[in-house]
Amino acid sequence: MPDIFDGQVALVTGGGSGIGRATARALAAAGARVAVAGRTSARLEETVALIAAAGGTAAAFSADVTKGPDVERLVAAVVDRFGGLHVAVNNVGVATAPAPVADISEDAWQMTVDTNLTGLWLSMKYEIRHMREHGGGAIVNVGSNLGAHRRAPGMGAYAATKAAVSALSRTAALDHIADGVRINAVSPGPVDTPMSSRPGETPGAKADRLRGTLPAGRAGTVDEIAAAVLHLASPASAFMIGTDLVIDGGASA
Repeated sequence: MPDIFDGQVALVTGGGSGIGRATARALAAAGARVAVAGRTSARLEETVALIAAAGGTAAAFSADVTKGPDVERLVAAVVDRFGGLHVAVNNVGVATAPAPVADISEDAWQMTVDTNLTGLWLSMKYEIRHMREHGGGAIVNVGSNLGAHRRAPGMGAYAATKAAVSALSRTAALDHIADGVRINAVSPGPVDTPMSSRPGETPGAKADRLRGTLPAGRAGTVDEIAAAVLHLASPASAFMIGTDLVIDGGASA
């Protein structure tokens, strides 16, 4: 989609690796000026360098999305740097070590809720506040096929927060479409990132496992997820409001 986001400013949280990095690069290739945000400055700068090397425009912003003042400052800094905010992709997420519900530690539970749910709510809160006062915009939240769409043993905290992401995204879409802010979500299944690997699993072992368990026979690529995010953020999906788009190779079909 060359130049489809020309003149627009996009913010990608969790932009230092994986789906976030691929999405930031795709948005820049499609003409957006991209702000990548997260807590690890070195990774964010790597994303910025990759975008610059390809002829795009990007800048890194350090922020902890679990803290409201951080997110408020982040949105203000992006607007100050680039002059606006038209697209936001909320991609920050964590998964702690698998454990049965009775054995999840309180710390692991709280970190998962703080990052996957509260962090996403805070991000939307301040993104929407800017967008509704400046002509609207598009927000895409990154959820998971684990949660609202399917479950897996040992993944209770992660699934609970990602199910909440789906519900929160769709509710926010209803709350704010009249403000000109269009909100959707994507829910990936296993992707070629470390988060979808089991502890100690080699790439070859992961490929063998997915070949036998996923209808598609393989993990998705970060570029495939990024392409779906760009579609939801683009005018091509203007009538898609409150959609939770599952991209999981048929796992939850």
